[in-house]
Amino acid sequence: MEYPQNFKFTKDHEWIRVDGNVAYVGITDYAQEQLGDIVFIEIETLGQTLSAEQKFGTIEAVKTVSDMYMPISGEILEINQDIISSPEKVNQNAHESWMVKVEMSNPAELNNLLSKDAYLKLIGA
Repeated sequence: MEYPQNFKFTKDHEWIRVDGNVAYVGITDYAQEQLGDIVFIEIETLGQTLSAEQKFGTIEAVKTVSDMYMPISGEILEINQDIISSPEKVNQNAHESWMVKVEMSNPAELNNLLSKDAYLKLIGA
């Protein structure tokens, strides 16, 4: 899987794509590979303002449940209902399957995230 150059990444394996003051957040291809077949995604934080590194939802695979964390602070504007109803889409294309759309509170926090190259080094790719 190609890791997009314009994404930023967390050490917890979330990605973020920024469009103005709005950001889309998902899990990386590496994360979905490690999880295996994803069967359920739960996000109940719509409308909430969360801090960076705060849990925004959970993702359940056949053998495990993992928390998902905010890469940056902001208000959850939208949940991707497409992946809620068809969680297997995350396995098919993790970098197109965003989880939440966020209005960023502090875009400067993006400087704390990993570049594509730094993330690939982290995962040993």
